[in-house]
This record gives sequence, C-alpha cells and structure tokens, in this order.
Amino acid sequence: MAKKKVPEEGAKKVNNPNVMGLRPEVLEQPITETLEVNYMPYAMSVIVSRAIPEIDGFKPSHRKLLYTMYQMHLLGGARTKSANVVGQTMKLNPHGDAAIYDTMVRLSRGYGALLHPLVDSKGNFGKVYSRDMAWAASRYTEVRLDPICAELFRDIDQDTVDFVDNYDGSMQEPTLLPTTFPNVLVSANQGIAVGMASNLCGFNLSEVCDAAAAYLKNPKVNLLDVLKAPDFPTGGELLYDEAALRQIYETGRGSVQVRAKWRYLKGENLIEIYEIPYTTTVEAIMDKVAELIKSGKIKEIADMRDETDLNGLKITIDLKRGADPDKLMARLFRSTTLQDSFSCNFNILIAGMPRVMGVREILEEWTAWRMDGVRRRTYYVLKKKQDKLHLLKGLKKILLDIDRAIQIIRETEEDAEVVPNLMIGFGIDEVQAEYVADIKLRNINKEYILKRIEEVSGLEAEIADLQDVLDNPGRVKKIITGELQAVKKKYALPRRTEIIYEYQNATAEEAEDETPDYPVHVFCSQEGYFKKITPQSLRMSNEQKYKEGDGPFLQWEGNNRDELLVFTDHQQCYKARLSDFDDSKASLLGDFLPTKLGMDPGESMVWACITADYAGNLLFFFENGKVARVELSAYRTQTKRRRLTGAYSDKSPLAAALLIQEDLEVAIRSTEGRALVFHTSALAPKATRSTQGVNVMTLKPKWKVERACPLSDTTIVNAARYRARSLPAAGALLKEEDRGEVQISLL
Repeated sequence: MAKKKVPEEGAKKVNNPNVMGLRPEVLEQPITETLEVNYMPYAMSVIVSRAIPEIDGFKPSHRKLLYTMYQMHLLGGARTKSANVVGQTMKLNPHGDAAIYDTMVRLSRGYGALLHPLVDSKGNFGKVYSRDMAWAASRYTEVRLDPICAELFRDIDQDTVDFVDNYDGSMQEPTLLPTTFPNVLVSANQGIAVGMASNLCGFNLSEVCDAAAAYLKNPKVNLLDVLKAPDFPTGGELLYDEAALRQIYETGRGSVQVRAKWRYLKGENLIEIYEIPYTTTVEAIMDKVAELIKSGKIKEIADMRDETDLNGLKITIDLKRGADPDKLMARLFRSTTLQDSFSCNFNILIAGMPRVMGVREILEEWTAWRMDGVRRRTYYVLKKKQDKLHLLKGLKKILLDIDRAIQIIRETEEDAEVVPNLMIGFGIDEVQAEYVADIKLRNINKEYILKRIEEVSGLEAEIADLQDVLDNPGRVKKIITGELQAVKKKYALPRRTEIIYEYQNATAEEAEDETPDYPVHVFCSQEGYFKKITPQSLRMSNEQKYKEGDGPFLQWEGNNRDELLVFTDHQQCYKARLSDFDDSKASLLGDFLPTKLGMDPGESMVWACITADYAGNLLFFFENGKVARVELSAYRTQTKRRRLTGAYSDKSPLAAALLIQEDLEVAIRSTEGRALVFHTSALAPKATRSTQGVNVMTLKPKWKVERACPLSDTTIVNAARYRARSLPAAGALLKEEDRGEVQISLL
C-alpha cells in the first residue's frame, strides 16, 4: 500500500468535490513558492543558456551550429545542403530544425546581418533589410564555414577551452570558442531573456583589433581615438555624437543615430536611396511614406517603388516638378525610419552571470579570457614537447648499446616481460621503454637514433621558451597582439557606415512645421460634433447642420496649426491639432470627438478650447461655488501626448470653463437665480492642473453654480448690484431687466 503524502507545514488542505462525488485532497501552494520552484529555473535557463551572448560573442545556438559545421569539415571544404547541417546540429541543439535554420540564416553571407558573415551561403537566404523577403527551405540552400571561422576555431584541439557533454552525453562540445579577436564587438547580437535583454552593435574589425591591441598596451587608452563608432552591415550614415558614444563606451547603454544614404538624379528628377539604417526595413519605410502621402503631409512625391535587385538595395522616389530634394529628404528623415536610432545594451554573460558592460570592460574581460586561452595552449604544447623530450632521452640511453637492447628483446621469452627487462637493462622508465620497444626493426640503427637525438637540444630550447611565455604576461600580450594584427591584415574590410561629424548645419536645425497655415472657423456642438471650416466655404454657406436634439455650443476663429484641448467628464484632457481634422462644410455634421480622439467608453466632452502658444489662463467653475485658475502652459507637453489625466479637480462637477488672455470681470449664476460679478485678478494662477481652487460663491445646500461667462457677454445692465466687495460672496438675485430676453450663456 502506497504511503500517504504528508502535507508540508503551513500548507492548507482544500476539499473540492468532483463529479464522481469523491473529495480528493488538494494542497494550496503560495504564489511565491510557485514562482521560485517552477518559474525561476526557466528564467535562469533562458538567461544563461539561450538569449544572452558570452564573451566569445556567441549564444549557445550559434556556438553549437558553428561547431557542428567545423566537425563536418566545412571549413575550407565544399558546401553541403543546409538540411544536412541542421540535422547534424540537432545532436547538440535539440530545439527543432526551424530554430536551427533561422540561426544559420542570420549568420549567413546571403542574409547580410553581420559585418563578417560566418556562414558562406549559396541560394536564397533573404535579406536583413527586407521584412517580407522569405528565405528558401533548407533542402534548397547550401552552406559552408566562411574562411574567417578559422580564427574562431584556432587551436581548439589544444585545450584552449573547456569541453562538456552534450544533452544526452553522447558527445562533447566546447563551452566557448577560442576566438583570436574580440568577436563580441564585431558581430552584432540581439536577445530577449526573462527580465533582461541584450543588444550589441557591431564595430569595424580593423578598429576593434587596433582597440584591443591598444588596450593591451595601455588599459587607460582613449578608446574613441581608436574605435571610432559602431559600424553596421547595411551601411548608412552615423551622426557622430561624442557624448553619446562616450556614454556607450563607459556604461554599455545609450543610442546612436543612423540615417540612409541617397542621391539625386537631376536629369530624371528622382531620388535613389541605396543604404538604410540597420534597424529598419524597406517595407517599413515605404509604408510610412505612403501614409504621409495619403494624409497630405507630403505632396512632392509623384511615385515611390522598390527597385532592389541583384546589385543591392534601391528605393526610387519620383519627384513632382519644382520639388526640392534636400528639403524633402530632411522631412523624410524626421518623419520616417530613414533616420533611426540604434539602442545599445551591452549585456554579456561573464562566468554565467549577466553584466551590462562598457566597451572598456568588455575588452578587459576579453583580454583576460584570451590570455588564459593562450596560456592553456602554451602549456598544452609545452607538455607535448616535454613528453617527447622524455622519450628521446630514453632513446639516447639505448644508443649507448644498441646490440644489448636487441639481445634483451630477443632473449625475453614473454612479450609482457620486454618492457620490464628494458627498464632494468638501461635504467629507463616504463614510458621510455614502451617507446623503445615499439620502434620498427628497420629503425634500430645508429643513424636513425642519432637523427632523433639531435632534436633534444632544439626541444630543450623550445621548452625553455614556452616556459618563459607562461611566466611572462608581457610575452602573452605580445602573442595576442600579433594574432590581432594578423587577423586585421587578412580579414579587415573598409567601414560600411560613414561617420558624419559636421551634420548640425544640415539636420540639427529646428524642424520647421510643414503643416499648411491658413485661417479657419471652428464649431463644436453640444453633443461633441466638431467642424473646421475655411472662411471661403463659410461665405458660401453658413447655415450649420446639427443632429436632432443637438445644437451650437462653442465656436472660435483660429489657424490650421492651432491645438485643440478637449476636457471630458472623466477629468481628462485630449489634445489634437486642428490640422488633424479635415476641412469640412457647414452642411455636414462634422467629426464626432469621442470617436476621433479615442475617448474611453462612456466618456463625453464638457468643454474645449483652442490655442496657438499656450498663453493665458483657464478658469474652472465648479458646481460647489469654487473657481480654479490654472495656467494654460500646464497642459503643454514636450512629447506628442494625446491624453492628459488629472486635467482638473474631481472634487465637484464642472459647471463651466473659460480661457482668458487678460484679467476681466466674470459673472456667475446659480440655480437659485443669484448672480455674482467679480474680477479675475482676485484669483491667483496655479501651475497644478488638479487644484481645487478657492471658494468664490457661497451656496445653500440645495443650490449650485450653473453658468459663468465674461460680464461683457451677459445682458446685465446694473453690474454694480452684483459686484462682490470681497470673496466669497452669495451674490444678488437677478432683476427682470438684467435677465434680458436671452439667459446668460457661455457664448
């Protein structure tokens, strides 16, 4: 009988009856324990074994693929079908063939995501600058290792790196690849783990090798003098910002601005874009430009097409007659990803721990790791030579009496006794005796043995030299520097991304507003229907159309570039430019603001205003008799935010609002029929939007403020009767002659 499991202390038993009427025991587990037991191992696995690269510049998936290709003798050999490589890689990386092939595509020369591709590919591998260009299936394409991979695997068989068992223990794989140059800074890499990410940009191989050599010579070297800036496979122009680059080099975080390269063909009146930022695609650029054309923000373009072919990327823009190509491109740089930023996050695994490091720290870690690899290689070679020297010393003793050695072997009756007898006869150890016993009969002659012994002095000199390397860190650094210079000489390529130092005069000027500026009349109905009408259209027909039950509420005269601020009953302010609305006609209903501005369900407009420069003050009149004066500049934002929360106080419903440019007299009316006139200079302006204001009109419990407007807009004849000597005040009952035929309104 199975032993019943005893619940842990603190766990709670819960009996839940199921459909069979049984009551099984269920143990509740705290969520913190669930996360620790179930989720944390997964998170750590993603961070350590999947998404974050290590000091050699590779994630595990990259390393397993490249090592498999190395074992398949694809370095310097003929290409093989990609499907063969994918199948073999699954011995090390059992995550499915699609994931492995995707990894191969990114490393390939055809895809073009790396400055120095590691896979020499043949066939369709797509393009990094295209979102929609799919690569061919693995059964069609062919691959082999690129020649530069020789620098990744150099001396891998000389104990330069550790090897571990694969997932099923059937074979071994390297934990790192012994790269002879800082590949982590050359090959761009991106990964998203759990709770952290990594985004490494590539640098030019020549500059990286020089920077590593300079760091080995002087750890305090100014890296900006050697490592100019990032270099991207898709080219483009990097806008040089020394402060931003210094931040990246020191902290590992920051961003750089990259923009496309273009040329203007005057004879054909067209623009050709032939290099784009690494972070975007041709399709994304064309979609955005098409959106700008449809919205009427760009009118100089007659046609735009993708003419990418075997010669490379090319986007062609046909211009309308009279269009200025420089001004158009400046506008496209501001409005599309033709100019984009690359955000750096140099997060690298060091000894199994993720660390965000600057370039100097990365070079420090790489040089320390590489020095250890060179020492391990040197010790491996030293040990081999010491073993060989040991054998030759035993052979030297045999030379003294070759005939005696032959006699010992001939007179030994049992094979197992040959080695012990040689050890006794010549005073050599077992290893030396085994070596002598295995010499071919034809080589047991004085000439052969003398030639072998002549190697002893050379071996002794080599061993002494190797031992000196191990004891002298300076010599190790010289070896690494020499390897770096050899890599630079053999594989370095010119920069692809051009560095633009003097770009302020061309692009750093304040972006001028291309929005057409013309006078408009703006109308807003009580239910929130909005119309923007030009004076010409209004002169032709000024009879406004409204839905049944709707009517006029607010109207202004302004310009197309003015901003609209809409306040809702949820204490929110929605912002839009008048240019965002199409020109309308008086005979149309107009745009429904809650839909146009994306208001929350059940949210409706209570008031609105327009402004060109955010000058003036807003007066919020609340039903409880309080009035808040808020500077309109409090609603200005640096970013293009469309919605502001906490636009005004929620302590009492809003009865009315006014935008004033200068102090004036205002009349307030309550539901009791009382009116109060006061001067707005009595209210101090506040910068806080949600201020409750000050009490202006005292009200009895059952009455509330219903209207407020400038005194000049009312029918009050005897204003002195309603003026307050001090605030707050109750006001006076309106006389018949002050009521007028039309009630006080906000219009």
